[in-house]
Amino acid sequence: MQHQDSNQEELPFITHLIELRARLLRSIITILTITLILIPFSKELYQLLARPLMAHLPETNSMIATEVTAPFLAPLKLTLAIAFALSIPMLLYQIWAFVAPGLYKNERRLILPLLIASTFLFFLGIAFAYFLVFPLMFGFFTQAAPEGIAVMTDISKYLDFVLTMFFAFGVAFEVPIAAVLLVWVGISSVEGLREKRPYIIVAAFVIGMLLTPPDVFSQTLLAVPMWLLFEVGVWFSQYFVPKKIQIEE
Repeated sequence: MQHQDSNQEELPFITHLIELRARLLRSIITILTITLILIPFSKELYQLLARPLMAHLPETNSMIATEVTAPFLAPLKLTLAIAFALSIPMLLYQIWAFVAPGLYKNERRLILPLLIASTFLFFLGIAFAYFLVFPLMFGFFTQAAPEGIAVMTDISKYLDFVLTMFFAFGVAFEVPIAAVLLVWVGISSVEGLREKRPYIIVAAFVIGMLLTPPDVFSQTLLAVPMWLLFEVGVWFSQYFVPKKIQIEE
């Protein structure tokens, strides 16, 4: 009897492993497929990424490659990063489909909208950085160069810097999701988040100071959206208050 019970316990575990492997393979195939589609356009994609900086460089200056393989590897690395970013909806769906059977009905109704919203906000943060922050940032840096110094950035270092900024702004725009999760899990209440508003505003300006050039305008350009996103998260979090807390109140 004990041997039969152990076999019954192992079968569901093996089934879950097989399903997990299948979903991982689908995710990898998605990333590779998008990568293969984008590789012929890798140079154009890098030119598009470099446009915010190139727009502020003098006509006599340009970007440089200090390593022999950089002209090939930098566009390829960017292509892989874009392919991964475009695959995020598929990756999140695979995660959702894997964990959904183990969730309660109300949890499934909550998590799926949060996954969709978090994906949208992440890409919104990237677009915000590219279209608004980068032009101001690179304009400041190029003008701040001492006289006689030619600004010619290495393509690999520029790529690493931009990808880091994209990730930072994408995560910063997840503030509403963080606020909703804090209330939903029960770590904080809606009123508790509202009471922490002054600290959130100060933290937003500190983050803006660390992620943007040392001028008030650029810092405000990041801090104000983060604060507004926090307010949006607080407003939405009132619809995610656990029922137990609602009954107690």
